Amino acid sequence: MSATSSPADVLACPDAGHVLLVEDDDGMRVLVSRALRESGYRVTGCRSGAEMWRLLPEGGVDLVLLDVMLPGASGLDLLRALRARSSVPVIMVSARAEEADRVLGLELGADDYIAKPFGRPELLARVRAVLRRACLAHSAPAAQRAEALVFAGWRLDLRSRALLDPEEAGVDLSGAEYDLLLVFLEHPGRVLERERILELSRGRLGSPSDRSVDTLVSRLRRKLEPPEGLPPLIKTVRGSGYMLAAKVERA
Repeated sequence: MSATSSPADVLACPDAGHVLLVEDDDGMRVLVSRALRESGYRVTGCRSGAEMWRLLPEGGVDLVLLDVMLPGASGLDLLRALRARSSVPVIMVSARAEEADRVLGLELGADDYIAKPFGRPELLARVRAVLRRACLAHSAPAAQRAEALVFAGWRLDLRSRALLDPEEAGVDLSGAEYDLLLVFLEHPGRVLERERILELSRGRLGSPSDRSVDTLVSRLRRKLEPPEGLPPLIKTVRGSGYMLAAKVERA
């Protein structure tokens, strides 16, 4: 992380929140902790997965900033285990910028991914965005939330994030696939460009310069494959983007 600071880093939410920073590089941990604290966040730092597991039960963690390259269990291994027991927002941090690493982290349930080296403005912008999304998701009145979205015989349960096919069999979705499907279900019948999909998915799918969207659309399309002879639910609009060709109802 560069030591350059932006002139004003103002958090949008009144409560900045508690960030658990899992980073084995002492210098990086100090720099990131300082940047976050100067912007109003409470920060707890640790060096390994073992320390992370000891700190998490204490509660009050609003975001985990998790480095990929750690001693012992890797950040991806920790993310996989964390997602089995918690929905706490997670931003992965790594010096490795390969697209495959980003896609894997997102599929395992990371809320965002930041590659080293990064500057203070980018770090704070990503932290703010993830915390803002989590805040909005929990503050919406329950009466205004649909419990499920139904389309072409399929059902997506928004509480359990479970997808059922027309025969009511469960279909596994990665975190990124779920976000992508939700984008299409919230905009049925509309042609969405790759950049627009990235914007609507809150940046979890990659960047406009890579093929993360195309890869995940292909995976999702295979999981939503209709009976033989019927057109696909997600259509490719040549030169424009993708479109969900189905009516969506809230249940």
